[in-house]
Amino acid sequence: MTAWSERRYVVVDVEGNGHQPPDLVELAVVTVERGVIGQPVVWLVRPDQPISPMARRIHGISNDMVASAPAFAELAIDVAAHLDQSVMVAHNAGVDLGVLQRKLPGFTPDAVIDTLRLARRLLPDQPNHRLGSLATALGLGRDLPPGSRPHRAGYDALVTARLFVYLAGSASSSSLSFEALRDGVGDGDATLF
Repeated sequence: MTAWSERRYVVVDVEGNGHQPPDLVELAVVTVERGVIGQPVVWLVRPDQPISPMARRIHGISNDMVASAPAFAELAIDVAAHLDQSVMVAHNAGVDLGVLQRKLPGFTPDAVIDTLRLARRLLPDQPNHRLGSLATALGLGRDLPPGSRPHRAGYDALVTARLFVYLAGSASSSSLSFEALRDGVGDGDATLF
């Protein structure tokens, strides 16, 4: 058995344009190494199609905000370098993984850990397992960088990283092994905002 903290993790969150399949407008990556959470790296991305009004209401990213942002092709090498040789972690990971695999053909993380599925398994008494609800219940949204807000990639990735570390190290009576944490990709809802 491998201690969970012996692996390198990249916690990922994507925000989309509200179309099907969703296109990327914001991406954040937060590393977790030796159980320590790093700082988020965040990219705004100019999508191929405009951001829908519904998506704008949820994440607050406007078409004007991404008008001068680079297209994903200009960021692909940098993004791939951040994801390289890591275990990917995300809340409802099927969505984030699907977007990344469309944008980075051939991207296959070493493994995927879905904090939604993990929270359902380790915190069965929670009324629901949405990221915002868990952040409130567990106090994960405190002391974040100024300007951070739910449904923005940097906030969601950092809160997911905190949730992951909480679940891996303190949700049970003892730290879990990497093998106990790894449970594959979560329920893939194709809707992304």
